[in-house]
Amino acid sequence: MYSIYVIELSKKVFTENKKFREANPQFNGVLECLYVGMTSKTPKERFKQHKYGTLSKKGHNISSKIVQKYGLYLRGSLFNHLDPIKSRAEALKMEKQLALELRRKKYAVWYN
Repeated sequence: MYSIYVIELSKKVFTENKKFREANPQFNGVLECLYVGMTSKTPKERFKQHKYGTLSKKGHNISSKIVQKYGLYLRGSLFNHLDPIKSRAEALKMEKQLALELRRKKYAVWYN
C-alpha cells in the first residue's frame, strides 16, 4: 500500500532554488511552498528519511534534497483525506494530480 503526503517547505526554497521557482510561475508568495510525495512507509517515516538523508540498500540517497534542506513539517490537512493506494503506478498518478491541484490553488509545489 502507498500513501500520498505533503510537506511544508521554508519559503527560502522559492528564492534560493531556481528550478523550484521556474516550476511555480503561478506563485505569488501568499500561500506556502510544498513538497508532494508518495511512499510505501508512513508519511512520518518518509519525512524522517528525507530530513536525515537516508540511503537505499544499494547506497543511493533516497532523500529529496529540497526536503532535506527546506522541509519543515508534514501538512496532514492536505493529505489525510486520501485513502491508501494499492499500486505504485496509481500512487504516482495521485501524487502528480494532488501537486497540480495545489498549484492551481496558488501554492508553490515540488514533486518528482
